[in-house]
Amino acid sequence: MKIIRVLYVALAASAGMFCAFGGSARAQDLVSFQASDPFTSSQVMLTAQMDKPLGNGPFPAVVLMHGCGGWQPAVQYSLEMLSEYLNEHGYVVLNLDSFGPRNLSGNAMCASNAELQQALVYRAHDAVDAMRYLRAQPFVQPQDIFLVGQSNGGSVAMEAADAGDMKSLDAPAPFRGVVAYYPWCGVYPHHPVNLSAPLLIFNGGEDNWVSARQCDGIKATGADIAEVTYPDAVHSFDIDIPKQLYQGHWVGYDPHAAQDSQTRMLAFFNDRLTPDIRPD
Repeated sequence: MKIIRVLYVALAASAGMFCAFGGSARAQDLVSFQASDPFTSSQVMLTAQMDKPLGNGPFPAVVLMHGCGGWQPAVQYSLEMLSEYLNEHGYVVLNLDSFGPRNLSGNAMCASNAELQQALVYRAHDAVDAMRYLRAQPFVQPQDIFLVGQSNGGSVAMEAADAGDMKSLDAPAPFRGVVAYYPWCGVYPHHPVNLSAPLLIFNGGEDNWVSARQCDGIKATGADIAEVTYPDAVHSFDIDIPKQLYQGHWVGYDPHAAQDSQTRMLAFFNDRLTPDIRPD
């Protein structure tokens, strides 16, 4: 595993519309599709903000999965900034809300490890449901769908990189690549793990919520795994909030880590696109 010792940027969602945001025009829609694992009721319709570049495509696509706080305002804002960045570089983005449609409170979820363990199961289904939805869109290149998750969503992303988990989820295809921001690496209790997709992990060296050290030394077969640790960053280093204590854990923005991880993530995507789908 390649380990680089080098915060956390959160991303936001906006209402369905066609707009010029930050000077770049793009199409935005609030979409919904059925959850294959509703968890809280007999049926749940997941919601997501879908942003696409102008044009017919086909475009590569990225699924975004929030952390334990759900679509809290700062997370929404940061995810929106990430979505805009990816749109500018030719990617469709599906920013998925797993908790709102299930009437789950982000604060309560963050306070309960048991709830977060359960979330790993149904949210892994959500990730595959999002992939299926994107593969059905005529403007999406179905072979080039990536997954990005923050915190609990990052742990879900790691599960979605696991070939065995994807087989049990009956996924139509592997993700093209997976990026996990400050995940709980305990989702890989046994090594080596057989990956169906390349995996890139971003951690904060001062994170006292999940340990970056737990990700060190993960061995993988099937696809590459790499980790980048930012020594001074805490949890949620890509979320645009001041450094603060949240439920006993340090969280907060680190501009260097946020910007560097974003640049590395885009390069990771671009390097893995099929040869005829390369955004400008």
